[in-house]
Amino acid sequence: MSKPQNPVQMAVIGAAHGIKGELRVKTFTGEPMALADYGPLYARDGRAFQIIDIRPANTVVVVRFKGIADRNAAEALAGTELFVDRSMLPDDGEEDEFYHADLVGLEVRDDTGAVLGKVVAVHNFGGGDILDVTLGGRKGVLIPFTQAAVPQVSVADGFVRVDPAAAGLVDDADGDGPREEDFDPKGRPRGPSDAGGNR
Repeated sequence: MSKPQNPVQMAVIGAAHGIKGELRVKTFTGEPMALADYGPLYARDGRAFQIIDIRPANTVVVVRFKGIADRNAAEALAGTELFVDRSMLPDDGEEDEFYHADLVGLEVRDDTGAVLGKVVAVHNFGGGDILDVTLGGRKGVLIPFTQAAVPQVSVADGFVRVDPAAAGLVDDADGDGPREEDFDPKGRPRGPSDAGGNR
C-alpha cells in the first residue's frame, strides 16, 4: 500500500530508547500493543515504517522499526507522526465512537437544520476532543466535542448538529457577532475550561 489517501493518525514517535535503534512511541490506539496489527505505518511524507518488535513501557510502547539500527537513526525520527489509511480500521466501534477522520469535512448544522459551516479538524489538547470548524467565513472556531455541544453526529448523512448555546456560538441580537465592547475579560472563555489553548 502507498501513502494513505484518507490518513488516520495512529501514533507519534518520541525519543530514542537505548543505542540499538529502538524508539519510544505514543500510540492513539485503544490497546497500545495493537499498533503492530495495522501493517506498515506512514509518515506525512509517505515514508513507510514496518514494526519488527514492540513491547509496553509505562505510558508508551518501545518499538523497533525495520531499517533503524542505531541511536542516530532513531533520534532523527523524533516527532514523526504515523498514519494508516482509514480503510485499515474496523467499523465495529460503539455507536457514539468516531474516528477523527470521519468527522473532518462534515457539515455543521444548528437545531433547525441550517448549515452553519464545516468541520476542518479535530484537536485534543489534553482536556477532550474539540472540533475546529469554519462558520460563516470565520476560521478556527473551536467547539467542545461533548454530548451537550454536539448532540447529534451522522457520519452517514454528512453532518453534526450543534447546540449553539452549549457550543458557545450564540451571537448578539443583531446577528453580526460579538462586539469588542461586549467582551468581559473576567468571563469564562469559550470551550471547555480544561481543554488548554483557549483563545
